[in-house]
Amino acid sequence: MAWSQDEERMLLQIERHLTDEDPRLAARLESFNERVQRREGRRKRRVRGEGGSVRGPRGTTVVIVVSWMLIAILIAMLLVLVLRHEAAAALPL
Repeated sequence: MAWSQDEERMLLQIERHLTDEDPRLAARLESFNERVQRREGRRKRRVRGEGGSVRGPRGTTVVIVVSWMLIAILIAMLLVLVLRHEAAAALPL
């Protein structure tokens, strides 16, 4: 939403007054605003698929599901190997 000319003029006056009154606070607020803008820029790139290794929620879910499936398969294989070994050890030779 765009600001009207009067609102922009009042905001500039407030900003000048704040800078004159407390320059340290003004510098902190400016630094905070820059960090927020950088973070928002990263979020926009993430949504558009830019940024290389950044995954969205769907990609993360797929990675988690595949990881759990691999863990379950490994456990099942270990159980089969243990049970076969015990059964083979019980056979008289």
